[in-house]
Amino acid sequence: MAHTVTLIRGDGTGPELVEAARRVIEATGVPIQWEVMDAGVDVMEEKGTPLPQEVLDSIRKNKVALKGPITTPIGTGFRSVNVALRHELGLYACVRPCKYYPGIRSHYDDVDVVIVRENTEDLYAGVEWDRGAHEANHIIDMARGKVRANSAISVKPISYEGSYRIAKHAFEYAKANGRKKVTAVAKANIMKFTDGLFYAAARDAAKEYEGQIEYEERLIDNMCMQLVQKPELYDVLVTENLYGDIISDLAAGLVGGLGVAPGANIGDGGAVFEPTHGSAPKYKGQNKVNPTALILSGVLMLRHIGEGAAADKLEKAVAAVIAEGKSVTYDMKPNRDDPSAVGTSEMADAIIARL
Repeated sequence: MAHTVTLIRGDGTGPELVEAARRVIEATGVPIQWEVMDAGVDVMEEKGTPLPQEVLDSIRKNKVALKGPITTPIGTGFRSVNVALRHELGLYACVRPCKYYPGIRSHYDDVDVVIVRENTEDLYAGVEWDRGAHEANHIIDMARGKVRANSAISVKPISYEGSYRIAKHAFEYAKANGRKKVTAVAKANIMKFTDGLFYAAARDAAKEYEGQIEYEERLIDNMCMQLVQKPELYDVLVTENLYGDIISDLAAGLVGGLGVAPGANIGDGGAVFEPTHGSAPKYKGQNKVNPTALILSGVLMLRHIGEGAAADKLEKAVAAVIAEGKSVTYDMKPNRDDPSAVGTSEMADAIIARL
């Protein structure tokens, strides 16, 4: 029986990356019926929104989606479609594996960490007011001199329930994937109530896994240094929304960059799989960008829908192409101007040939 999967093409380089990933996933032999949807800046004029209702309806129906990157305007315009998807669908857990594959240019060759990031709370909840707004002025008044006048205000909501849920997810992930340790990451020495609550919830979740999974805590600034100095000491990191966004990019940098960094957004009612990187609109239509992150997101998707053997086969094929170093995109060559670099589609062809 075929799996029905929502396929969101995204914008910028998204459509060509999605096409490469689709072909590779189909080559594993797993029967998938794709329900193709569009979201992002390319549908704004026609639909009046970057996230049409039919996209949400499709994901709710199918419970799983593979998504290409979507542009997020900086400072102005619509809020992130990625954030909106997570909130609308209750995708509270962002799982971002950062694993080194031989052949990738990196200063490290022993990194294999997974960042489990809370997706719905923290500063990314979008509770903020511009300077001069009534709500912002009210908070400034309540702060009694701790906040300058004429400030814009963002609120950082952290709940016990949300923190416990993400910590539980991290421990369950560790247990299911043979991981040995979960490290909770926050800044509770300064933000004693919000980040302190996150630690308290994580400690409560950890009690259920005593004797099975080791638990420890690190402050976010120290964690960044630790990852650069000795990443081999870490396994699964669980953290809040903003910290998770930052350290997942840091960890991706240790293993070759965002071009090889997959991601999964998971909730009780469904899951969306997408690369960590953006849409790179300046390369749109050039058949140039690296499809690895989206293909590895497809690996995560295959495991999620119970196709573990196909996922393992696909990951090995990706690793083999990277190790050979021949049929890879320009960013994976020692010299980015190497004329032997192949395009997005050709790298997908090389991976298919290894399956």
